[in-house]
Amino acid sequence: MKILISIVRILVGVLFIFSGLVKADDPLGLSYKMQEFFDVWNFHWFDNITLAFSILMIVFEIVAGVALLLGWRIRLFSWLLLLLIIFFTFLTGYAFLSGKVRECGCFGDCIPLTAGESFAKDLILLVLIVFLFGVRNRIKPILPPTAGAAVFIGATIFSFLFQWYVLVHLPVVDCLPYKVGTNIPDKMKPPPGSVPDSTVITMVYEKDGKRIEFDATHFPTDFNDSTYHFVSRYDKLIREGNAIPPIKDFVLTTGDNTDTTDAVLGLRGFKLLIFMKEVTDYHAAYNKDLSVILTMAKAKQMPVFFITAEYDNMTNWVAQQGLKGQVTVLKCDGTAIKTAARANPTLYLLKGGNILGKWSSADFRKAIPAVNELPNQP
Repeated sequence: MKILISIVRILVGVLFIFSGLVKADDPLGLSYKMQEFFDVWNFHWFDNITLAFSILMIVFEIVAGVALLLGWRIRLFSWLLLLLIIFFTFLTGYAFLSGKVRECGCFGDCIPLTAGESFAKDLILLVLIVFLFGVRNRIKPILPPTAGAAVFIGATIFSFLFQWYVLVHLPVVDCLPYKVGTNIPDKMKPPPGSVPDSTVITMVYEKDGKRIEFDATHFPTDFNDSTYHFVSRYDKLIREGNAIPPIKDFVLTTGDNTDTTDAVLGLRGFKLLIFMKEVTDYHAAYNKDLSVILTMAKAKQMPVFFITAEYDNMTNWVAQQGLKGQVTVLKCDGTAIKTAARANPTLYLLKGGNILGKWSSADFRKAIPAVNELPNQP
């Protein structure tokens, strides 16, 4: 029994630490996933606290795994782990059974799991944690109390500091579809071998005060009867496919809503894309570094595009900064920008549709040498 307890404890502890570290690399991703759940439940008032909630949950997931491995305060953490896995199992079970959420974000974007896979994982974990809860009195600490507390505090501090770092900069391990080396147009296509959704056009008619739905192969035998009155038609999903491109909803439009996505990505040579989901005041150092980058881009005749979800505010800001005529402002969906730019703002260096470099505003200084080394554009 002692060996079994040790194996289960190590397995669960390591899995919680690994899961927490993967999510800690992109706490904003977990925050957005939480917002997706809250939107389904119409709990929109939680949207402003999801980032804080995700940071705390990630920290707890890591330190709970550490505490389990150490056997530190095991009575307390056996209860907390049990409550946590019940909460996770509820979320993944809801996502799987309702079909309203495709992925649960259990391992972030690095190890995408379907709702069904996540639910199965949590059911197994639930069994293992219930077992550990039942034998919690047999689990002994492997370190003296002071040493165990020191390791626990160190893990807690590391969990907070690591998340602070990736929020200020960008994920250390970029598993997003816009990572460096990606060709954006290729990622906007469905994966090879994928199957599209199967749909059928469904007609809606009204007869004798009742609505009747049918497709083209199931017309009512008395359809020529003048008592049928057309109401509407829609595409009814028959079989769900998997032809979902890694990059979706990435559409760049001008102020008059002209789609320029292909035109921008199809430009040969180098170009800069600066994503700003929201237009706010920034630190003086950011403005200075950005000014240097824009000056070099102008000297090299390199096009610069500001991409935002707040077109009017961005246009006004560009005018205030004296950049009108030097940069092009384009609109993009806020959700697409959140995926492309985990920091606000984020700078991209592209050649054609290929991402060569990617920097948060805190690292714009690092982008200066990269832009300076580029040749002049023809």
